[in-house]
Amino acid sequence: MPSKKYAPGIDNFLEKYKENEARELEHPVLFDGIPTLLENISDQGGRNFLVSHRNDQVLEILSKTKIAPYFTEVVTASSGFKRKPDPESMIYLRDKYHITSGLVIGDRAIDVEAGHAAGLDAYLFENVVALKQAIDM
Repeated sequence: MPSKKYAPGIDNFLEKYKENEARELEHPVLFDGIPTLLENISDQGGRNFLVSHRNDQVLEILSKTKIAPYFTEVVTASSGFKRKPDPESMIYLRDKYHITSGLVIGDRAIDVEAGHAAGLDAYLFENVVALKQAIDM
């Protein structure tokens, strides 16, 4: 199978991109208010899950930002599920945790599409203020 060319005019683009991304992720920054929001959801008996296209690097990001304890389970590329918009990973979480009512919060349209395909409500994230209003917190 031929390899994908992401930027045909730039030598070693993907390699350079991943190196730059790794440098940027050494000091991850969260949107203001996210740790408090996750904590509030947990305190009210809710559960937080994360489905990411990234590999287990996402676990390190959660740890560095000190929000890992707020997640019941984290699904990464290493978990072996199909990539979103396929709902496979969300169906897995829905079924494993017997979720009958859930909200998928995503920053891309494919997150919303996957959530809806898994039979869950979905919200396209814009900012924390709008999200808090949408979930009535």
